[in-house]
Amino acid sequence: MANALMVEADGDKAFHFGFKRSVGGQLPSIQEEGFAHILDQNEALFIGNTSKKVLYLTFDNGYENGFTAPILDTLREKKVPAAFFVTGHYVKDQPELIKRMVDEGHIVGNHSWSHPDMTTMSNDQIRQELARVKDGVAAISSQKSMHYLRPPRGIFNDRVLAVSREEGYTSVFWSLAYKDWEVNNQKGADYAYQQIMKQLHPGSIMLIHSVSSDNAAALPRVIDDARAKGYEFESLDMLMAEKLLPFSF
Repeated sequence: MANALMVEADGDKAFHFGFKRSVGGQLPSIQEEGFAHILDQNEALFIGNTSKKVLYLTFDNGYENGFTAPILDTLREKKVPAAFFVTGHYVKDQPELIKRMVDEGHIVGNHSWSHPDMTTMSNDQIRQELARVKDGVAAISSQKSMHYLRPPRGIFNDRVLAVSREEGYTSVFWSLAYKDWEVNNQKGADYAYQQIMKQLHPGSIMLIHSVSSDNAAALPRVIDDARAKGYEFESLDMLMAEKLLPFSF
């Protein structure tokens, strides 16, 4: 009975995602955060293929601030794949941009309909949050399925990840990020460039917020200089395919 209660409590305990950042190309870590086993047992992603110098570029799109189109222009020019995690607000407000993401070969992922703390919701409510985004994207683009989820606010527990997995999602966290979402506290393209480049590491799942003017301005230089350092950009679909191969996370 005691063990059963422990499992139930652990499943309900909420975590805010955090990690020990990469320094000098060393791999980041979540071993001290207390939730590594939860990600593992739910097959969630924190870092990609660390056996080679590969980067996975992902954007969170909660709302539009005028920079997604320039970001898409850069990705098209540089031939870089990305994943865009969108909310219900974005689905309703920016159908043409979502259609463009899909048409240009990018992945559109689920960031929930209303950006709630899903640990406070019932299983059925979680399913509804995810289904509304999936169905909304399918209605306005040629992407008819959805396989990747970024838990809103970075808040999760075992139950949220398990329900999401039952719905066919791989939960995607991140191993590279910085405080870039405050639109009234942008510090310039060079600042964004430095914050991103100093954290590069093999297998980086890069979280970048598309509302940031700094990110949009820094992105071309980030891509060029990352490639100059020997890095390649790959999609989450490639990562999932490679998970069948014997490499270590």
